[in-house]
Parts: sequence; C-alpha cells; structure tokens
Amino acid sequence: MSANIVGQIVAAYSRQYLVELAGGELLPCLSRGKTSEFVCGDQVEILRTGSQQGVIERALPRQSLLFRSDAYRRKYIAANIAQVVIVVATEPPFSDELLTRCLIAAHEQNLATLIVLNKCDLHAATLQARTQLAPYQKAGYRVLELSAKDNIDPLRPFLENHTSVLMGQSGMGKSTLINALLPNAHAATREISSALNSGKHTTTRAHLYHLNAHSHLIDCPGVQAFGLHHLSTETIASGFLEFAPYLGKCRFSNCTHQHEPECSLKIAQQQGKIDARRLQLFQEISRGAF
Repeated sequence: MSANIVGQIVAAYSRQYLVELAGGELLPCLSRGKTSEFVCGDQVEILRTGSQQGVIERALPRQSLLFRSDAYRRKYIAANIAQVVIVVATEPPFSDELLTRCLIAAHEQNLATLIVLNKCDLHAATLQARTQLAPYQKAGYRVLELSAKDNIDPLRPFLENHTSVLMGQSGMGKSTLINALLPNAHAATREISSALNSGKHTTTRAHLYHLNAHSHLIDCPGVQAFGLHHLSTETIASGFLEFAPYLGKCRFSNCTHQHEPECSLKIAQQQGKIDARRLQLFQEISRGAF
C-alpha cells in the first residue's frame, strides 16, 4: 500500500474531490464515511488506492475557513484563502443584506475583502448602485467599478499574490468575469468533470483556478442566502467597520443595539456618523443571523 501524500483540493462534488498533487497531477479522491467536511482549497493528506484514485485521510490545519450556517448545519465554502471578492452589479439590483452578511463572515475570519461593482457600462443604473455602495466605501470597504465584458484589467492587481474566493448572487455577471480572467476556464471545468466522472450536468461546490504561480481564484456557485447562525451579536457588530469607535460605549454593557436607551450606535446614527440603512441591516441580521 502506498504511503500518504499531500495535495490540494481544487474541485468538489458531494463526496468526490479532485486533488492536485505536486507537479500538477489531478487525482480523483473519495472521502471516508458518509459525511465529509473537506472543502475546495484544503491541503489534504491522501492515500493513493490506484493509479487514478485516492482516499482523503485528513485535512491539514487551515489558515482560514469561510462558511455559512443555519440552525442545523454549516455549509463550507472555501479554505486557506486570504481574500473574499464579492461581485455585485448595477443590474439586476443586488441585495445589500447578502453583501453585508458576506462581509461579516469574511471579517470574522480576518480576510481581506473587495466589492466589485460589475456592469458599469450601464451608466444610469451605475449611479443608483454607486449610491447604494457609498456607505460601504465611507466605512472603509474597497469598491472597484468595472465592466467585465469590456475590460477586466482593473481587477487583476487586486488578485495578485493572493488566494481569493469569488462570490456573488446569480445574475451579477460572475461567469463573465471568470471567463475574462481565465479564457480556458470552461475547458478546465470539463476536465474536472471528466476526472470526477460527474457528467456535464454536475455543478461542483467550487473550483480553484491558478491565475499564475502566486495568484489563485476559487469560484463558488451563486449564493442567494448567507446564514450567520454561528456568530454572536458582538461578532456581527464587529463586522461593521464603522461601528468600531462606538462599541462598548453604550449605557448598558449588554446592549443589543435594538431598543435600549442611550445606545451609542443609535446616537451615532442620529448624529449622521452611521448610515441608517447600515444600522438597520445590523439590527435585522443580529435578531436572526440565520
């Protein structure tokens, strides 16, 4: 029996994984047992069981893990990433609540974030989207405007020397963005599906692509919900960057920032220091993180 070897998961479907070994070999692998908590980006130790098959024995310690949760389970998204790139668009309208939830989850894992506003060739819609994102820029979040179908180059410097995960709602133009960055992405996806014997109709959880030797991008399926059931009210509040000067200064030490008197966040909002919609989002998310 072969000795264990180490590789990185570059695609996943159900309990099937594609592991990239040193030298670039792609080895289809299974996990042991009926459930699996391995995810794209994981460095894993595998046992080769044949020339074209392996079994994942364990994941090596992770530097980061992005996931969402509801009251019943966690949904892992990507591991060992340094940056979350969230794609929104001028059209159709995007959910600022979903955007905020993604930003909170990234902050909890100490990940850098970048908001990409796509489809900026639609000038009238761009003005409205820009207004919607203004509180995020004021709070300190990075926002990049572009039109992926026209010119993807403004995004490239932000991806350099990072492993980034690309997220967004369906319809935001994420596929156009991926195809512009990686002209061979479809071919790579077909190769992965063939290696996993998963068929042309299979949707994997995520794919890891190499932009170059030092820059990597994990593409995730579109998300329509992002539960934060695993996070406390305090952790959610810390995910709002502009709240930092006011946290811990409420009249009551256990203030939930909902209905309590002399709440520092509500006072700051009334003074125009915190955007009203951002405070509303915090209150709604913290009342029911799932």
